[in-house]
Amino acid sequence: MAFALPPLPYDHDALEPHISARTMKLHHDKHHAAYVEKLNKLVAGTALEKCSLEQVIMTTRGDARATQTKIFNNAAQVWNHTFFWNCLAPKTATPKASLRQRIEKSFGGLDKFNKSFKTAAVEQFGSGWAWLVESGGELKVKSTSNAVPPFVDGDKVLLTCDVWEHAYYLDYQNKRDEFVTIFLEKLVNWDFVASRLAETQESAA
Repeated sequence: MAFALPPLPYDHDALEPHISARTMKLHHDKHHAAYVEKLNKLVAGTALEKCSLEQVIMTTRGDARATQTKIFNNAAQVWNHTFFWNCLAPKTATPKASLRQRIEKSFGGLDKFNKSFKTAAVEQFGSGWAWLVESGGELKVKSTSNAVPPFVDGDKVLLTCDVWEHAYYLDYQNKRDEFVTIFLEKLVNWDFVASRLAETQESAA
C-alpha cells in the first residue's frame, strides 16, 4: 500500500500572520508531497512497501547503499513533516500544569527551555530540526541534521521545529532566529506536546 500525504490539521492560512499561506502551500503541498512521491517510487516492489513509515526508517537507518540512504531520507522527511504540522496551532497557550512541571524540573522553567530550544534550532548548521524529547526519563533538547528523527536512537519525540530554509525563507528570509522565536511564542501546540508525553507515561506504566 502506497504512503499518502496526510492533510494539514488546519487551513493553509490558519497560521497567518506568523506563517503565510504561501509558505504552507509550498512546504506541505510541494516539499512534503515530493518526499511522499519519491518514497513511494523508491520502495515500489520491495518488502519495504508493506512496512509502516517507522519500520522503513529503522530498517534503512545507517545503510550506506545509495538507494537505502535515499529511502531513509525521504521516509524520515515524511515522518518529520507530518509530526511538525501537529506541533503547530493557530492559537497557542502555555503548557498545562503537568507538562509545565516537567519543563521546570528539566530546564528550570519555560523561559530557560525556550532559550535552550532556540539555541539548538538557530545554531543547527545547515538544514535540520530542533527537538524536545524524553530520553531516559528526562526532557531534553536536541538538534539533528537533514532528515534524522531522534526516535531512531530511542528517544520519545515531543516537539519539533523545522529549520530547513524552505520552512521559513519566504516569510523571514535569512532570519532563522526570528522564525524560531515566533514558533516558540506564537505557534507551539502545547496540547499536542502534552498528549505525546502522556502516551510515554502510559506506555511505561
